[in-house]
Amino acid sequence: MNTGKQAQIAPVAVASDLQLADLRAALAAGWNDFRAYPAFGLFFAAIYVSAGMFIYFALFVRGEIAWLVPAAAGFPLLAPFVAVGLYEVSRRREAGLPMSWRAILGALRGRGDEQILSMGVILFVAFGFWIMIAHGIFAIFLAESGTGSESMAFFATRAGIMMLVVGSIVGAIMALAFYAITVASLPMLVDRNVDFITAIIVSLASVRSNTFVLLAWAVLIAVTLFIAMLPLFLGLLVVLPVLGHATWHLYRRLTGAPATEDQENAEAALA
Repeated sequence: MNTGKQAQIAPVAVASDLQLADLRAALAAGWNDFRAYPAFGLFFAAIYVSAGMFIYFALFVRGEIAWLVPAAAGFPLLAPFVAVGLYEVSRRREAGLPMSWRAILGALRGRGDEQILSMGVILFVAFGFWIMIAHGIFAIFLAESGTGSESMAFFATRAGIMMLVVGSIVGAIMALAFYAITVASLPMLVDRNVDFITAIIVSLASVRSNTFVLLAWAVLIAVTLFIAMLPLFLGLLVVLPVLGHATWHLYRRLTGAPATEDQENAEAALA
């Protein structure tokens, strides 16, 4: 159990002494989880990769560049929800529990209280909101450039470059906001019997108490996912499971020992 500085948030003590070494340890543990149970990681990653390929080819074939760019940029927003099954794999491996597809897939339902599904709805709404904002930014600069929406030459114009700059800044702000509310909340909803509001509060407190390290983690995730998406999303087949498992171990470092049965019963009474 972590013996460093902690802040009490609801029923959870959040560590405030995260170090960069903890990120390396989480990645190593995530890699070990993936190697131990690769089928689960490849399954969830394949769903994500298939969805990415479908969006890419559907929009590219239709020449809908105005939708393709924001869709590709915002697609990683959905990664935390896809990783819920990976959190359950890591949780069960850590606790020495048996693995089964029924148990792993059942994690997507949460603890029967739809809290994880509520978080999923938030993420999908966020993705849709980002698409609308990004498309609006694209339309503004496209009108200024005078080029067609089907022309890749637009991105070489002054307006196209400015669009990418403005879109990147707006996208980074939105991505950071949703990263802050999900980095610890989704693993917590898999691990503990809490409502999603409490989980979000804990996630925000974790970022506030460990700003530098968790921002470094956010940058690492963003850069790694971007690189993994370049070869037709295929790099995500390995990167996504490792990052998903690693996020679980980072959550565990933040919150200490797993909830016991007594703790879970107490938390259920508070919910």
